[in-house]
Amino acid sequence: MGRIARFVRDDRPTIYHVMSRTALDGFPLQDVEKDRLMAIVARLCKFYFVDLLGFCLMGNHFHLVVRMHTEEAATDAEIVKRFKKQFGEDAVILPHQVQDYRRRLVNLGAFMKDIKQGFTRYFNKRRNRKGFFWGDRFKSLIVQEGASLVNLLAYVDLNPVRAGLVQKPEDYRWSGLGYLVQRGNRDGLLDLDLGLKEWNELEPKEIVRKYRQFVYETGAMDTGKGKQLNPEIVKRERKKGYKLSRTDVFRHRCRYFTDSGIIGSKEFVSEVFDGVKHLLDSKDERRFTPVGGMDGVYSMKRLGAGG
Repeated sequence: MGRIARFVRDDRPTIYHVMSRTALDGFPLQDVEKDRLMAIVARLCKFYFVDLLGFCLMGNHFHLVVRMHTEEAATDAEIVKRFKKQFGEDAVILPHQVQDYRRRLVNLGAFMKDIKQGFTRYFNKRRNRKGFFWGDRFKSLIVQEGASLVNLLAYVDLNPVRAGLVQKPEDYRWSGLGYLVQRGNRDGLLDLDLGLKEWNELEPKEIVRKYRQFVYETGAMDTGKGKQLNPEIVKRERKKGYKLSRTDVFRHRCRYFTDSGIIGSKEFVSEVFDGVKHLLDSKDERRFTPVGGMDGVYSMKRLGAGG
């Protein structure tokens, strides 16, 4: 019996919830692997004509919520621009290749293939192994914008809470809400157009506040599957109106003091990096990350954490 055809719509921008599970036993996606998978997703979201609305990378599977655009969005000029950003300013894309990339860069299957193959190559090289990493082909479903989308995003962000990994969803850094709170949506990775026109908000902080409220209120309900949010935590957040104080933001971003390889001023990080870069087991280049909420403070990944 042949495979069931995947539901796709290529005549209009469409939101998909995609899921993929590893073929390996246990939880092979540890912190370092999740960091690399997240970096691959972020890079490809800048290459493909796709908006990332939410994600969660767990120990043995991952969720992405994406809006795929149509070929109309993929103009010749934009394709060339993204091609050069992906492969370098000296890279040349021939005129007859532009149409091929136009079809590819709006294709959900191609997007997922690049993510999964890119990570498999990294994982196999890191573990000195060969063979498959991912299980069956990824699952996908089409999602309506509005209430259905926001409920789905909450479900995705609550994965680590239900699994008992964290008490609060934003404490998990490999998720959409964790990225919004801990990294301040660095590089605009997440699109905050959640399709809820009734929120009528343009200010990102207020969108995040309302979304946090929705996630917490949803997570407080007992669905009979996995753990629910601690009622006392939800009660405290309600009292604060789900606003993140400066202290909250600082606490979440303090992970840089333990997860970074180097931290300090940009000049300091540069100086130290130049002295230790020979220790890296790959062609790493400088990756300075401004530490949100702390002016003039930068960090660099822990050595070997990205490969």
